[in-house]
Amino acid sequence: MATHDGRYSRFLNPLMIISHIWQYRDLIRQLTWRAVIGRYKGSIVGLGWSFVHPLVMLAIYTFVFSAIFKSKWGVQPDEGKVAFAMALFMGLITFNMFSETVNHAPTAILNNVNFVKKVVFPLEILPVVGFLGAFVNALFSLAVLLLGLLVFNHFLHWTVLLLPLVWLPVVCLSLGCGFFLASMGVFVRDVGATISILTTMLFFLSPIFYPIQAVPERFRFVCRINPMAVFVEDARKVVLWGMTPDWGVWAGGFAFSLATLILGFLWFMKTRKGFADVV
Repeated sequence: MATHDGRYSRFLNPLMIISHIWQYRDLIRQLTWRAVIGRYKGSIVGLGWSFVHPLVMLAIYTFVFSAIFKSKWGVQPDEGKVAFAMALFMGLITFNMFSETVNHAPTAILNNVNFVKKVVFPLEILPVVGFLGAFVNALFSLAVLLLGLLVFNHFLHWTVLLLPLVWLPVVCLSLGCGFFLASMGVFVRDVGATISILTTMLFFLSPIFYPIQAVPERFRFVCRINPMAVFVEDARKVVLWGMTPDWGVWAGGFAFSLATLILGFLWFMKTRKGFADVV
């Protein structure tokens, strides 16, 4: 379904973006399933690798940081031996959902040139498919983490139910950046390599391998202006520590992410007409 210039303004309402994407839900589901299954095509374990891989990684993190380094995260005085590994893993799950999406986005259109030539194909679903692939990986990893918490702690905090709300800004930010980068990747082929470098920098500037408290006070402003740092910390609070987010900070992060989604989608829809001329 084509979107004409005069109708772009309706996408300033995020509900209209959702409605527009929702009409292609069956196609999105098929492409997402094909992408997820395609990663393990021909393997014996198949989709089971999505569960085995995070399980092995969590076991490695637990052994290295608990048995060898004996690291402590320092949030709770009575934290167990595996607290550091759990905090690290939860941070990776949240961050990777974003980084996988934006690293995939610059080639989302270029890897599907055959779709660009089809006038009726909704190209705007391709960044969504890329995000959903990363989201499925995050869900498998989250399942492993929750299983680990049950094994080591024998309970889950009720605040884990708040995780969908905490992840909502991550979803909006990932999709917004995905739409923008998918378009830019068509016109500027260096975008993919640049984004890979930037996500690596963002990874180390976010509190993934270290708590925010470990950052010297004069440098903590970097974490405060880094939305992923806020989202990572909020995810840890609700899943690992039974704490609720600072809702004021969450609201600010959500507003920023929602604006990114709207602007990214508008940019994509306005520039998509030129894709066929350059691919």
